[in-house]
Amino acid sequence: MSESWKPAELAQVRTSYDRGALAEGDLPAAPLAPFAAWLREATEAGLAEPNAMALATVDGAGRPAARMVLLKGVDAAGFRFFTNYGSRKAQALAANPQASLLFPWHGLHRQVEVRGAAERMSTEESAAYFRTRPRNSQLAAWASEQSAPLAGRAALEARMAELQARWPEGTEIPAPEFWGGYLVRAESVEFWHGRESRLHDRLRYEALRPAAPLDDPAAWRVRRFAP
Repeated sequence: MSESWKPAELAQVRTSYDRGALAEGDLPAAPLAPFAAWLREATEAGLAEPNAMALATVDGAGRPAARMVLLKGVDAAGFRFFTNYGSRKAQALAANPQASLLFPWHGLHRQVEVRGAAERMSTEESAAYFRTRPRNSQLAAWASEQSAPLAGRAALEARMAELQARWPEGTEIPAPEFWGGYLVRAESVEFWHGRESRLHDRLRYEALRPAAPLDDPAAWRVRRFAP
């Protein structure tokens, strides 16, 4: 017999948001510092993978998709992540560079949403990050033709074994040409804090010019939005 959830049962799944608030006076004039502070607090709170973010894209046919990826850098220019350039997400970004990033810090009753255009990072930047990855993660980047159909798990593991033999321990593994980073230049950064009775706080930074630096107070305005 299949298991199911009735609407009445799901209606009882609730969380009381009672861990603080977010006021306009809590935020500086540019979004980089508060984002870095919230990310640090999520890390110190012991949340699992605090740099995990949902990346949402829309392909050339208007079909949306979302998946979890890891933030691997943030500075005044924007937010960085890495992937296979043949993947479904990369194909979507080639057709439509607009993207949304969502950081779901449930344990702190917080989330941050970033919207902006994604652009490929330089080969040199991608290679520099690739060299910092664990060895098996480097090999996995070569082994996986990401988003392509697989005959089975054994095929992937056989490919990994071939690469381990090709580049034995002690040899340098080059960064694949089909793998690299993206920089998302934010057009908006919204800070959300859960509140009681679902009267949540939503404060959104909006860029006043294209490619606004995340640390420039003159490049952003903050507005409150209804929950």
